[in-house]
Amino acid sequence: MSAERPSLPPVRLHTEAELARDALAAPLLARAARLARWAGPETRVGAGGELVDAQLPAAARHLGLADDEDGAASASEAWRLAVDTGLVDVEDPQDAEEAEGDDAEGTATAGENLALLTSGSPADVLAIWLDGLEAVHADATAPAFDDFADLIGEDGSVDFDALDWDPEEEADFLDGVLGNLYLLTLSEAGPADAPVPLPALAASVVVPEDMGEPTDDILEQVSEAMMRLDDQFRVLEPIGIVEYRPVDETLLTGEGEDAATPADDEDVTRYGMVKLTPLGLYGIRERMLEAGVDAPAVGDLTDKGADALLDGIAYYPEEAARTEVGLWLGRHGAAGAEAAAAELLGAARGADRRAPLRRLHCQQALALVGPEAEPAVRAVLGDPELGGLARVWLAERGAADVPAPPESMIFWLAVDTIAAQLDADGDLEELQELVEGLSGQHSGFFEEAWRVEHPATEEVLEAVGRLHRDRKIAKDARKAAFKARSRAKG
Repeated sequence: MSAERPSLPPVRLHTEAELARDALAAPLLARAARLARWAGPETRVGAGGELVDAQLPAAARHLGLADDEDGAASASEAWRLAVDTGLVDVEDPQDAEEAEGDDAEGTATAGENLALLTSGSPADVLAIWLDGLEAVHADATAPAFDDFADLIGEDGSVDFDALDWDPEEEADFLDGVLGNLYLLTLSEAGPADAPVPLPALAASVVVPEDMGEPTDDILEQVSEAMMRLDDQFRVLEPIGIVEYRPVDETLLTGEGEDAATPADDEDVTRYGMVKLTPLGLYGIRERMLEAGVDAPAVGDLTDKGADALLDGIAYYPEEAARTEVGLWLGRHGAAGAEAAAAELLGAARGADRRAPLRRLHCQQALALVGPEAEPAVRAVLGDPELGGLARVWLAERGAADVPAPPESMIFWLAVDTIAAQLDADGDLEELQELVEGLSGQHSGFFEEAWRVEHPATEEVLEAVGRLHRDRKIAKDARKAAFKARSRAKG
């Protein structure tokens, strides 16, 4: 009886201030900022805004990479990011009035965004970082080639077909991998703070879900995907979205050959390990939101009404739902506890398919409210939909003068509770225990249950017939479901 639910669990993000600090500490953005401050009147750039070769050694020295064999390449990469993120503004040689000939050089000046890194808000910093992530993502999906000259045709044009490269396909592949890594990171059964083995991540986008033992062809595709991802994660790590342990170089069997997938008894860490950072969770979520993916975050519902809260947390994991409710109640404060409780109870009413789950979450939310909520709870004692949960709340607090519920309310609450748990798709054993406990509390339960005026009565009784481990009781439940169905029809 599940309604449409979000495809991703909610993420608990760090604060904007913490994320902005992480962004500023990302090695690639930090280097880009240093080069942007280093640039001056003597800085010269080529036609694409890149530093001219003659200036790369000086840029590498400024970054402390003079003795690094890849220092010039790292300086060039950092400069490109500074240009892409607006930390520097370049005037291309073709735009300069004095430019003449193919060797003309442009100039560079500090961009408007450079000042925002130190004087802007955390949101400003994160916006710059997201621009950088976009640029690095594009670099990670760019084709690799040994000799660019081989791609130049006789007419001077670039032969892109020779690259055998589909930019949209490459971007979709990497986004799919990052999406799976995001989901694994948030999954209750996932790695939590532990890194994910690269072979497992590659398999998640290659191996069909319904495949048992992978074929040799599939294993080869996994191996190729691993090496592809190894290159891409090496590019992505400096922007701060992942912590990455690359594939052990000794696993390569020769130039151009891929590493085989690990045997069961082999150290899987040698095949690469990757983990999303808190900044990475933020960045990937922002990219998914931009693409129209429903990617909730804990705290999204804090300023919403109780109806949006109860609907929003319907399928959240227990801890995330509790945290979201706590944030929502915190906004109301102790002085607003009674009003908050009344709003929650009002939002829990209804006969739609999701109403039982709303009432379950309302009851769980009320458990976090203090005694200030008692007047609002007592006000619904006579409500046929809310009177049962109101009595539970009062009884749990040892309140006096709690009227006994009518028998009809007892059975209605039992049906509503089972309906909510069926919608929640919880643990099967726990659901069986709930079904057996509620149906066993009352003698002649099924003689009365089929008469309950609840939209889910038939569905609940059918579920009891499937789930109850006592065959006789399960049969009684199915008979009661038939009576409920006949009653509804006629």
